[in-house]
Amino acid sequence: MTGLLFAAHGAQKILNFPAPPEWEVATFSMPWFAGMMELFGGALIVLGLFTRPVAFLLSGLMASAYFIAHAPQNFYPILSGR
Repeated sequence: MTGLLFAAHGAQKILNFPAPPEWEVATFSMPWFAGMMELFGGALIVLGLFTRPVAFLLSGLMASAYFIAHAPQNFYPILSGR
């Protein structure tokens, strides 16, 4: 389930599916790299390949996303408006 959630968020950023994000994702930008990591990392977790290193990388991605995007707005991500 975790892998499917990661893949869905990556597909939204990279493939604009099922709905495009609220902002434009420029190629080789930080959200683009995050989307690629989510899309392919989620697929690897779903397939059960390289789960430990991929989970380690994706956990670091989520920690940095929290401190870059959510924490400056509000301590709780649900209240940050993103």
